[in-house]
Amino acid sequence: MNDIRRVAVVGAGQMGSGIAEVFARAGLDTIVCENGAAALRAARSRIDRSLHRAVDRGRINEQQRTDAWAHLLFADDLEALADRQLVVEAVVEDEGVKREVLGTLDKVLFAEDAVLATNTSAIPVTRLGITTGRASHVLGLHFFNPAPVMPLVELVSSLHTAPAVLDRVETFAAEVLGKRVVHSRDRAGFVVNSLLVPYLLSAIRMAEAGHATPADIDAGMVHGCAHPMGPLQLADLIGLDTVEAIARSMYDEYKEPLYAPPPLLSRMVEAGLLGRKSGRGFHSHRAV
Repeated sequence: MNDIRRVAVVGAGQMGSGIAEVFARAGLDTIVCENGAAALRAARSRIDRSLHRAVDRGRINEQQRTDAWAHLLFADDLEALADRQLVVEAVVEDEGVKREVLGTLDKVLFAEDAVLATNTSAIPVTRLGITTGRASHVLGLHFFNPAPVMPLVELVSSLHTAPAVLDRVETFAAEVLGKRVVHSRDRAGFVVNSLLVPYLLSAIRMAEAGHATPADIDAGMVHGCAHPMGPLQLADLIGLDTVEAIARSMYDEYKEPLYAPPPLLSRMVEAGLLGRKSGRGFHSHRAV
């Protein structure tokens, strides 16, 4: 039986809230940490909507929804996480911000065997882990959006991650969370984004060049290739700012043109057209 029962998520945006819900639904003592009362209210609302959707779609029942809420606590101070056995960092995809958060958590956690996991989509874990004094207990635990629905997690060990820590977290992810685990070496983009992001960027370049409309590009892949969602719809779901950040991280590492963010993507991010979370990206969405 896995020993990890006290967990936390730092950053409760779209991904962080989903990860916290996964933890709570697994019966884990879960703290959600965000910066300030407004962000915590937004996190509560986001999780509440998601749990109600899960009931409406028959994934869980009302009792399970109630039980999940009973396992959730909310805090706006990292000091509240001192007794956690596993903390997942899920803040903005910015290396400087992530390094600062992980460095602070390293000082806060009092258990020597506490694990620090990053949900980064592309930043090499080694670069993040050396910010701390416990690099052997830092790894990547990359969930996919929406985390309560998507079955996959990528487990990424850095050059310093101890094999026993990797095994402990793999068992936790598979047996406690019920996730399908794939392993990746510590390379920007890991497995999924190394394949996915060039595809998304290619679709953006196609729209930018005027070869086809976003609607037709997406329809082509849905109805011609049996994809559940078109590439520009998927980019909107992920968040165009996140897609750009992943692309930049991968381009910085490999210098391959296929990873370079197209100018249209950068302009849309600058304009605040981020996809579903802003209400508009390549398509119009109800803001959430």
